[in-house]
Amino acid sequence: MEVTRCAWVGQDPIYQEYHDKVWGRPVYDSRELFEKLCLDGQQAGLSWITILKKQQNYEAAFANFDPKIIATFDETKVAELMLNPGIVRNRLKINSIIKNAKAYLAFVEQGHDFSTFLWGFVGGSPKQNHFQSMEQVPAQTPESEAMSKALKKMGFNFVGPTICYAFMQAVGMVNDHTTDCICFQDKS
Repeated sequence: MEVTRCAWVGQDPIYQEYHDKVWGRPVYDSRELFEKLCLDGQQAGLSWITILKKQQNYEAAFANFDPKIIATFDETKVAELMLNPGIVRNRLKINSIIKNAKAYLAFVEQGHDFSTFLWGFVGGSPKQNHFQSMEQVPAQTPESEAMSKALKKMGFNFVGPTICYAFMQAVGMVNDHTTDCICFQDKS
């Protein structure tokens, strides 16, 4: 029996698993959201499958995305990471995860909840879209533009509006499964 999925998935079993079990499912845990935001930033200029296939390597290289540990990374650690073939060896991208960890910690130390902050851009609950094809899905929205601007002001980088929208889709802030997709469930 053939299953209909969003058109971007294709036949790659890794993509199919990600689409069916992860993409578009709401994530509320602040540390998980931090990790996903960092991983989406690594995607800039690349396909998501590249980062998805390296996700376990990123988790190992970046202390399971523990911001307290990442914030201590120094130039010696960056040089070590630049030699790691399991991640994208781009100094700007590596440094962005460190910079984002510091920004995340500063935000939390001020008494803010990262999850509540991020979910606030969609009113606290998932936004259900009703796109019939992926061509209708925008690359960015006013909400992703606002999120990008706010994150940049906080000191994050590799968080442009397109990255923020991909992040919002991935963590279920917006549900962009197309209406013909097996995962589409109208909960609005």
